[in-house]
Amino acid sequence: MSSLLDMFPQLPFSEWISNFIDWITANFNVLFDSLNNVGTSSMEWMTRMLMLIPPLAFIIIVMLVAYFVSNRKMGLSIFAGIGLLYIHNQNLWGNMMNTLTLIIVASLISIIVGIPLGILMAKSSLAEKIIQPILDFMQTMPAFVYLIPAVSFFGIGMVPGVFASVIFALPPIVRFTNLGIRQVPEELVEAADSFGSTGWQKLYKVELPNAKSTIMAGTNQTVLLALSMVVTASMIGAPGLGTNVLTALQRGQAGAGFVSGFALVVLAIVIDRILQSSNKSRVN
Repeated sequence: MSSLLDMFPQLPFSEWISNFIDWITANFNVLFDSLNNVGTSSMEWMTRMLMLIPPLAFIIIVMLVAYFVSNRKMGLSIFAGIGLLYIHNQNLWGNMMNTLTLIIVASLISIIVGIPLGILMAKSSLAEKIIQPILDFMQTMPAFVYLIPAVSFFGIGMVPGVFASVIFALPPIVRFTNLGIRQVPEELVEAADSFGSTGWQKLYKVELPNAKSTIMAGTNQTVLLALSMVVTASMIGAPGLGTNVLTALQRGQAGAGFVSGFALVVLAIVIDRILQSSNKSRVN
């Protein structure tokens, strides 16, 4: 059987993909350079703005946000305060701000692109059949593979890190938006139709408000997936807490790696719980 299979020539998939990426890079080089320059300047500006906030003031703001979104419960607020104090105590404050910039930008781009795609999937079965396998591909492909086109298009730095993070974090918000709109009770949709609502009125006044809880759950997943790409993105020069973990791994510094990794865990828990509490308070 092996000899029979050997009769088929090997398809040059690797060469095709390399040629395709080379063609895109050569023909859209000016566009990628412009995006890289604008993106880098914007994110550096955002990081500088975050760094202008005194650490103690930042911690108090986060604690107040956690307190009010959790219906005035102290548990989350205290955890957020202790966690951020730990990060500052370990001299990781600047790296955390770079990480926050990457997460904010990658999440915003994913949400801006993902929600319209989810709406399109909910409104068109044909679009769902086309987009669904693409989302499956994006979610099953190892995250490291996304670094290859990111580096080819943008070089190294924060922008390729955001590019790879967006591809990795985009699917949940698309899927949850599609699911949320499809789960809107038919009676509500029929009532909107009976009152003569246009398609846009039905979407903005009936479907999106009723799907808000599900869309927020998708937003939460997207933000956490963007956060999970921090260490991977550091391999192509994205600054932040991931760089500390990568450097500690390369130098065999277990303590430094654990400290930075634990800071990432603290940040992930704080962001996740605040988003979850915000979603619950909206539902209640």
